[in-house]
Amino acid sequence: MTTVDDQGRPEPPFDGDEAGTLLGFLDFHRATLAWKCAGLDEVGLRATHPPATMTLGGLLKHLAYVEDHWFSHVLAGRDRMPPFDAVDWAATPDWDWDSAAEDTPEQLRALWETAVERSRAVVTAALASGDLAQPAQRTRRDGSAPSLRWILVHLVEEYSRHNGHADLIREAIDGSTGE
Repeated sequence: MTTVDDQGRPEPPFDGDEAGTLLGFLDFHRATLAWKCAGLDEVGLRATHPPATMTLGGLLKHLAYVEDHWFSHVLAGRDRMPPFDAVDWAATPDWDWDSAAEDTPEQLRALWETAVERSRAVVTAALASGDLAQPAQRTRRDGSAPSLRWILVHLVEEYSRHNGHADLIREAIDGSTGE
């Protein structure tokens, strides 16, 4: 049975196996981002905490891209999902951050939620056919490929870092605080 905290976040298992523990922490951090963005309108999702220009909307779009990139594109070898498939990343490397101001809160949340669900499906399929040591389908230029374990740890790190940003931005918007 999964324990859920006061903010609706699933607690990672205390006695899970390696995959369950990593996925538990990733889901906890995904839920933390959702909590930090909950109830905000366009103004809230576009607010910054000067001098930084980062926004909660930008975080949602960036983390949707990160989810899609690492799980679907790198691990599973799939094409990127829209809108990321049409971006010239060499010409606009910050597109995910910069273009978020053009999207509605509903579009940003749906994009992120779709990417998370796609990622969950990719990881479930990967674990059904292998273990955490399995290499990604796409390799780097040097021929190396990260393992599923590495990708999961990287995503936990990515969310952890950005949830710290989200906490500061949300406090600047309306005074809401919490871990």
